[in-house]
Amino acid sequence: MNVIRIGLAELVGMFVDDGMLALLTILLIGAITVLVKFVGVSGVVGGALLFIGTIAVLAESVMRASSR
Repeated sequence: MNVIRIGLAELVGMFVDDGMLALLTILLIGAITVLVKFVGVSGVVGGALLFIGTIAVLAESVMRASSR
């Protein structure tokens, strides 16, 4: 049973190295989706917000990693 747990942890680790980066990216995509689909923000503005938000999330992740 321990081998299966270790194997699954390694599999997840291949795709998600930084959990906070993944979580913030998913939250950002969800927020932009809500803005575009339900609030009425245009797709171009949504794309720009997604680009800027992704850069901000990545910069935050790099700053957090550099302080460790």
